[in-house]
Amino acid sequence: MRILVTLLVLTVVGIGGWQLLPSQQYKNRTITVGTTDAVTALDPAGAYDAGSWALFSNVFQSLLTFEPAGTEPVPDAARSCAFTGSGLRTYRCTLRAGITFPSGRAMTAADVKFSFDRVRRINDDVGPASLFGTLASVTADSADTVTFHLSSSDATFPLKVATGAGSIVDKEKYPAGRLRQDAAVDGTGPYRLTAYTKDHKADLAPNTHYKGYLSGTGRPVELRYYADSGKLDRAWKGRQVDVATRTLPPKVLSALNPSDPGQRVTESDSAETRNLYLNTRAASPLHDVRVRRAMAWLVNREKLAATVYEGTVDPLYSLIPTGITGHTTSFFDRYPEQSTEKARQLLTDAGVSLPVRFTFGYGVGRGASAEEARALKKQLEESGLFAVDLKGYEWTDFQKRWAAGTIDAWAIGWVADYPDPDTFGAALVGTGSTMSTGYSNKAVDRLVLDSQQFADRSRAANDFRDIQTDVAEDVPLIPLWQRKEYVVSTEDVGGGQYLTDGTGVFRLWRLAWI
Repeated sequence: MRILVTLLVLTVVGIGGWQLLPSQQYKNRTITVGTTDAVTALDPAGAYDAGSWALFSNVFQSLLTFEPAGTEPVPDAARSCAFTGSGLRTYRCTLRAGITFPSGRAMTAADVKFSFDRVRRINDDVGPASLFGTLASVTADSADTVTFHLSSSDATFPLKVATGAGSIVDKEKYPAGRLRQDAAVDGTGPYRLTAYTKDHKADLAPNTHYKGYLSGTGRPVELRYYADSGKLDRAWKGRQVDVATRTLPPKVLSALNPSDPGQRVTESDSAETRNLYLNTRAASPLHDVRVRRAMAWLVNREKLAATVYEGTVDPLYSLIPTGITGHTTSFFDRYPEQSTEKARQLLTDAGVSLPVRFTFGYGVGRGASAEEARALKKQLEESGLFAVDLKGYEWTDFQKRWAAGTIDAWAIGWVADYPDPDTFGAALVGTGSTMSTGYSNKAVDRLVLDSQQFADRSRAANDFRDIQTDVAEDVPLIPLWQRKEYVVSTEDVGGGQYLTDGTGVFRLWRLAWI
């Protein structure tokens, strides 16, 4: 009888324990992730935006990557990388053995050279070629060794290699001089893209052949793309997605409760900023620096953060955000309060007709961008000095329009490419910048180059302080706010706190059923 009772107890305990653990079928069930970030292109040579790079960091490999919250890149597709000689002008990497593309062909140094060369050759208007401004040439020295030859000292080059711009593609599957147009990906990341519908979804399956920095891959994931924050919110509340990120409406974010037992909430600081970019070209009504300074005297970023974003962002007063080396408050120092009087005097000195009329473009469905545009229009027009024509555009069209210089002003979020102030330098305010404002200042360009010579990045702080002072004087942009990062998930999904961390890597493989 004691033996039978013992067996019965063990059986009951076994059943209870089994119920506490997910079945194998449940463990392999797809995790759905909802976002409003759009994918511009599946080809790394044709995209330089958060939504595209989030996908790239899962389906492609770069030679290097970032550890969670890391500031220095670590080898991924590479076994090792290092500067050689003196002067920070020659960077050499040795590939990890055994990496294969979906076709089964082994990755070689020739694929790496091909990938970097085509980004620069294609030089797409909304692509990442501007990141490689110091790259003179690439050589494949052997099957597993590649060398990057730089035109000037650039301690930040390894950081750029670790971004989506450094994604390595199969040279036999991608055309050398144009973008690939189909909906397929041939990469070696921790996931394989098994299906893709633009602006709708991307199905990701773990890549069982992955070899790189990670010790293993994650669960199957379906990324679902929503046209605006309201649709993402409805999908989240309707439990159509297991994880929601970037971004729910500000009103929803401000009401999130971490103690809610029905969900998991992660709130963290980030280096994502948002600026109002101004077209400085001769044909733009904002060409005269005095007109742009007048605008800087009128923008009330505190009110913007408190009303449109309901306290889910922090007002930003400079090019470089809080928490990044070299951060200052240059715009607060130069324009400490709103002043219609000072703005009017500048416009009078400029001899322009009042009100100054200009176009303000924004991306339709991009978070609270429409509400933000209306709020900024109101702030500027209340002075009687400006007349703002608002125009909303579909995301890809919007990018092409600002790149072509056909909009006078536009507000865009900037997700740091890597954890270094350099990502806020040439890309945003250098000659030929990604933001295509037409702004060019030789002193700023020189400071950017000077800052890149310091392997000890703290020594670059003075250069970036000077850059921010110049930007506050020239006003090719007006800083608006710095984002807080929010991720919400159902109670049975863990790892949401590791999804994003300011390094530019979107770690879908950290998501798991609990």
